[in-house]
Amino acid sequence: MKIPTAVKRWSPLFALVLAGCLFQFRSVLALTQWFKKSEKPIQEWVSSAENLIQVALLLDTSGSMEGLIEQAKSQLWQILNNLGKAERNGAGPKIEIALYHYGNDEISEASGYVQQLLPFTSDFDAVSEALFQLRTNGGEEYCGMAIKTALQDLEWSAGEDQLRLLFIAGNEGFDQGPVHFQKICRRAKDKGIVVNTIFCGQSLEGIQLGWQQGALATGGHYANIDHNLAIELIETPFDEEISRLNLKLNSTYIPFGKQGLYKQQNQQNQDANASSFSVANAASRACFKASGNYVNTSWDLVDAFIADSTVINKQLELAAEYQNLSRSHLRLKIKECQDNRSAISKQIQTLNQNRQGFIQQQLASSPAIDNESLEVSFMQSLEGIAKAKGFDLK
Repeated sequence: MKIPTAVKRWSPLFALVLAGCLFQFRSVLALTQWFKKSEKPIQEWVSSAENLIQVALLLDTSGSMEGLIEQAKSQLWQILNNLGKAERNGAGPKIEIALYHYGNDEISEASGYVQQLLPFTSDFDAVSEALFQLRTNGGEEYCGMAIKTALQDLEWSAGEDQLRLLFIAGNEGFDQGPVHFQKICRRAKDKGIVVNTIFCGQSLEGIQLGWQQGALATGGHYANIDHNLAIELIETPFDEEISRLNLKLNSTYIPFGKQGLYKQQNQQNQDANASSFSVANAASRACFKASGNYVNTSWDLVDAFIADSTVINKQLELAAEYQNLSRSHLRLKIKECQDNRSAISKQIQTLNQNRQGFIQQQLASSPAIDNESLEVSFMQSLEGIAKAKGFDLK
């Protein structure tokens, strides 16, 4: 076919324009890819049973310890958020918390004034609930007996690479009571359990009362705190939005089983307990709920389905609004809630990155904020021990 002269004349120009367009497209594409690489991704956190962290928390609830309990209640979610950042071999931790109180006259003398409130559990709403139920009452404070009870009663992991920690906090002599602390601490060390001591008062007084010796006996960490210090979490411009998203997050749970509705209500109760301190505390709890460390397979059908999809084939005790759904429709509802939860959690995680940046700026200008608090002492104790086990605390 004969090509017209006009086309011949313009062909080189068309080729030049086309080449220019291709170059611009490739440049824009490369720039887009560079921006994508520059964005800080939201981590898809995966916990690993191999990265088990067991923490037994033993709190003195004698008459002078109201401040200690208040700090435990107000800083629980911040402690869990920090603990949840531990990473080893590219995976996050599986966290279990046990809770005891001691030194309270309401506890029987036969038990050495020591009582287990919770065995090792990953039901962190239950941990918060138990803390908010604590009341002080004068009594005998037997640290050795408290440690012995926790060593004997709890199902401690046997894995050598797993982190087994015991934290005991109080303000009386560490050597009181029928059980000598050095003997029981040596037994803890033989089991690979690290005892960390937190004295409520001046550091020198705690050393004189034997609290440092208790920690050193197992290679643990001794710290002191001002237990009467009123803790105020730093509020940020992102807290209100995180709290709003938390309400949407709650709507993605499908309760099942005999305790399903109770546990769902308790989830909301612990939201309210966190909010009773401050909007910052509520935001801290919401951020933990949006992490991979907050899992409720025992009562939430979404988490249970993710863990084992065959759960849907069982005879389920469901709330009234789900009872008449066919299995196929129930499966679709679970998928809808799972997708919504994932999207809301990512929004909260993004806001939390900005929130943490704001908090770090505030801490840089006021480095002495709450430096003698339970949370700070806990994390100082954890840092060296966790690193020795190969954990990276971000």
